[in-house]
Amino acid sequence: MNIEEKIKELERRNLEANLGGGQARIDQQHAKGKMTARERIEYLLDKDSFQELDKFVVHRCHDFGMEKKKIPGDGVVTGYGSIDNRKVFLFSQDFTVFGGSLSGPFGEKVCKVMDLALKNGAPFIGLNDSGGARIQEGIVSLGSYGEIFKRNVLASGVVPQISVIMGPCAGGAVYSPALTDFTIMVKNTSNMFITGPQVIKAVTSEEVTPEELGGAMTHNSKSGVAQFAEDSDQDALDRVKVLLGYLPQNYREKTPTVECSDDPGRTDKALNKVVPTNPKKPYDIKEIIQSVLDDNDFFEVQKHFAMNMVTGFGRLNGLAVGIVANQPKVLAGCLDINASMKCARFVRMCDCFNIPLVTFVDVPGFLPGVNQEYGGIIKHGAKIIYAYCEATVPKITVITRKAYGGAYDVMSSKHHGGDINYAYPTAELAVMGPDGAVNIIFKKEIESADDPETTRDRLVEEYRNNFASPFKAAELGYIDQIIFPENTRPRLIQALMMLKDKKDAIPKRKHGNTPL
Repeated sequence: MNIEEKIKELERRNLEANLGGGQARIDQQHAKGKMTARERIEYLLDKDSFQELDKFVVHRCHDFGMEKKKIPGDGVVTGYGSIDNRKVFLFSQDFTVFGGSLSGPFGEKVCKVMDLALKNGAPFIGLNDSGGARIQEGIVSLGSYGEIFKRNVLASGVVPQISVIMGPCAGGAVYSPALTDFTIMVKNTSNMFITGPQVIKAVTSEEVTPEELGGAMTHNSKSGVAQFAEDSDQDALDRVKVLLGYLPQNYREKTPTVECSDDPGRTDKALNKVVPTNPKKPYDIKEIIQSVLDDNDFFEVQKHFAMNMVTGFGRLNGLAVGIVANQPKVLAGCLDINASMKCARFVRMCDCFNIPLVTFVDVPGFLPGVNQEYGGIIKHGAKIIYAYCEATVPKITVITRKAYGGAYDVMSSKHHGGDINYAYPTAELAVMGPDGAVNIIFKKEIESADDPETTRDRLVEEYRNNFASPFKAAELGYIDQIIFPENTRPRLIQALMMLKDKKDAIPKRKHGNTPL
């Protein structure tokens, strides 16, 4: 075979591999509103940056007639490229080839790029669209899943890992996304579950649709497995691009800095009126968050889950920060099981990747109830303590209103390593709210008074002014500054600039025992 014939042979094989399962299956993919594996890569990466690896790999199975069904690439496209000129490694499962099912060689391809991502300190992205393990390969496919899971764990906290669910993801396949830092799902076309609707019906007689069981909104609003739900493949891939803009390449690097055109000294008098004078009246903490961030741009994470807790990213003077906040308009901002898990995981992720934390506090306590206690609110609440105490990134806290009881402690208090702790004049810091405290402390005095209700109201007001105000905490050094709300942005930026070279460490150990 001469050189021209060899070139033609390479061109033929490339075309064959690019077609995956063939034009008919590609058309079926498009008919479902889904992009193909290669189209997704082309859309996600910088133009002409993708370098494919293992394009001609085929499976090695000789059972069930599989030796007659070999397709180059074997159901997954792997390689590396760049997003905004930053290197990334990725795989994209090809549903047109054996339903995107995972074989031994398929798993080897994925493991190869995961190893390269770890060695090169670059983010790893998985585009999932697969029917799960390839049944014809039996235990071999399960072994491949195990190898992938192990690499997810070893890469955790070393490089950012992002999973995008763009089709089915069932059985053992779901554990890889669950081990990554972020999971993005596409509405109506993606789902995740350990056991499907048919198995559930056979075992428990429950009838449920795939969408109800494991669709994008199910995992975004009920289970908390996913952090984002997008309307289309393109929207999901756009979300990846924005998300990576807030993350470093690896744990050794700092987050990307962007040029800031928003005045770092900008004040906002409207903030002076956001927190109501009536401590029982709700308000939207996002008004404060958006006001203080560069260009009022807040990138919320997991917004549909545990909405009494707000998490997300923003920038202050061009520097990326992680935002954690109680949301007074939902459950009065109480901490419950789901909010605790959401908060702790986000805090730990920020600490992994050197993202400073800004925490806005308005929390009356932990949500009371039998279900909360039986569900383990003690251990779940302890996760927040663990996360903040373990975090060595800059930690800045703003108490806007209530900070009662143990909830005061857990929300990045000075006692858990808060570097700079601010409070608004409206802040109330106490073991419990004035109403509850007065009922206990002055029980006999109120009962014996001529006008118990008036006496109680007077004592509540005195307690609030003398013991629940921020000045008592400031006298003790638990609050560094009491600030006017309008000055929140410049105060946060001044603190962040002071802390940007902060170095801290936790005691040397193999690893801690997180209250899982």
